[in-house]
Amino acid sequence: MSLTSDMIRGHTETIILAHLLEGDSYGYEINKSVQQKTDSQYEIKEATLYSAFRRLEQNEMIISYWGDQETGARRRYYTITSAGRAAYHKNKQDWEEAKAILDRLL
Repeated sequence: MSLTSDMIRGHTETIILAHLLEGDSYGYEINKSVQQKTDSQYEIKEATLYSAFRRLEQNEMIISYWGDQETGARRRYYTITSAGRAAYHKNKQDWEEAKAILDRLL
């Protein structure tokens, strides 16, 4: 695992919240989006993704519900809460500040 992947993994919850700002979604769809946006350079491992979902739900940043698919496996959808939106904006601001400092130092 490269340092880049380790650094990105530290932002998994913010990445999920960013995706959910666009609308309700489920695990496979979120991971597929991450892969597409990074030209397959990064994917969230399933265990990491679902651990993040549990933490976000315990902290009331997301809520989940079962979809009503008539065919195929049932999907568990996630939606962002107002606490999740606030956390996303705070994390994004923190990232911008850290990035600015690192840009000056490196």
